[in-house]
Amino acid sequence: MRFLFVHGTGVRRERHDRLFALVRDRLTARFPRARVDSCYWGDRFGATLGAGGRSVPGMRPRPDAAPDPVDAETAEWALLLADPLCELRVLAEAGWGPPGEGGAASGDGPAGGPGGAPGDDPFAMPGVWPAGTGVLALLAALPHDPPRTGDELGALLHGTGLAAGYPAALDSTAASAEAARAADRAAGDAQARELASALARAVTAAALADAGADADCTGAERDRLVELLTTRLGGDARVPGARAAAVLGRLALRVTTQPLLNAWRGSLTTGATPALGDILRYQARGHELRAFLHARITADPGPTVLVGHSLGGIALVDLLALAAARGEAVPGARLLVTVGSQAPFLHELGALAALEPGAKLPYGFPRWLNVYDRQDVLAYLAGPVFPGDPRVTDHEIGSRQPFPACHSAYWKQDALYERIEQAVAEAEIG
Repeated sequence: MRFLFVHGTGVRRERHDRLFALVRDRLTARFPRARVDSCYWGDRFGATLGAGGRSVPGMRPRPDAAPDPVDAETAEWALLLADPLCELRVLAEAGWGPPGEGGAASGDGPAGGPGGAPGDDPFAMPGVWPAGTGVLALLAALPHDPPRTGDELGALLHGTGLAAGYPAALDSTAASAEAARAADRAAGDAQARELASALARAVTAAALADAGADADCTGAERDRLVELLTTRLGGDARVPGARAAAVLGRLALRVTTQPLLNAWRGSLTTGATPALGDILRYQARGHELRAFLHARITADPGPTVLVGHSLGGIALVDLLALAAARGEAVPGARLLVTVGSQAPFLHELGALAALEPGAKLPYGFPRWLNVYDRQDVLAYLAGPVFPGDPRVTDHEIGSRQPFPACHSAYWKQDALYERIEQAVAEAEIG
C-alpha cells in the first residue's frame, strides 16, 4: 500500500518539505509497512508573476513620499462609508467652541451679535436658535423622492442606484444626535455653511453604504450629489468644510485601509501570488497538473491512498471524476482523502472541471473521505452535495484554531490519522 500526498495552494519547496515530513512521520507511525510519497507540484505548476509584476500599479513606489491627494480623498470616503456620521461627530465634539459661544471669526457671529446686523444670517432665527438649527430644518424639509426628471438631484440619485436608500439616509442623518449637537454648536454663518457640507456628505455616504456594491456611482457623481445637497441646505458647495474635513482627512489616512493598500499593493500582490495565483492558474490550465498527478499515481500499480490538501484535493477530485467518466478509472486509486478542500463548493458553483452542476459522481470514482474544520473557511462538506452516495463521508476535526491557522492545523492532529486509519480498514486496503 502506498500513500501519495498532494499539497495545496501557495506551497513551495521549503514549506512542502516541512509539511510532508510531518505527514510522512505520522502516517508511517500508523502504517509501518506502507510507502509514503509526495507529489510536489508548486514550482512546476504553481503561479509566478511572469512579467515581474509590471501589471500592478504601485509595484514601483513613487519617488516622493508625499501622500497623493486622490488617495487622501479616497481614504476619507472609505471612513465615511464605514461611519457616515463621523464628520458630524467631529463637529459635535470639537465644534467651534461651546454651544452658544460660536467661536467664529469677526463677521461670523450669530444674527444680531458682534460682527453681524440682525437678519444678516440666512440660517438663524434671530435671538432664538443658532444658525445650525436652521440648516437641520432645511435637511428635514428635503423631499424623500425627488423626481427622476426635471430635477438634477433626483436624476442623479436614480442614475447611480442610490434612490432606494436616499430616504433612510436623510432620516437617519437628520435624526442623529451627532447632527443635533453639531447644529447646536454652529452659531454663525461660516459654521452653518460647514455644517451644511458635512450633512450633505453624511447623507451621500449613508446612501452609498446602503447600496453597497449595487451602487453605480463615480467619484464625480458622488461629489456632485454632495454639491447639490449642500446648496439645498444653504451652504456653499465650492468651499469644503475646513475644520472637520482637515481632522477627518488626517484620521482617514491613519485608520482606513485604502492608503495602506495603495502603499503596499505591490508587496501584497507579490505575497498573495502563490496562494491566489495557483488557484487561478489551475482553473485555466488544470489539465497540466492533472496529467502530472495521473503519471505519479500510475507509476506504481499497487493500491494507493490519495491525500489531497486544499487545491490538491480539488485536482484529485477532478482527475478521478474525469477518468471515471471516461470509463478509465485511475489504476490503483482505492481511497481519496481530501483535507480542507473546496471541491464540494466548486461543484455547487458549477466551477469543478470534472462535473456538470448537480451531476453525481461517476461510476468508478473511489471511496472519498472529506475532512473539514468548521473554523476553516476554505473547507466544505461533500456529503450534502452528493446526497445518498455511500462512497462519500465527511468527518469534522476541531483544531481550536482560528482561520487561517486552522487550514494547516489538520496535520498535527491525531484525530486525522485515526480517521484515515479507519477509512483504510473500511476500504479493505492492505
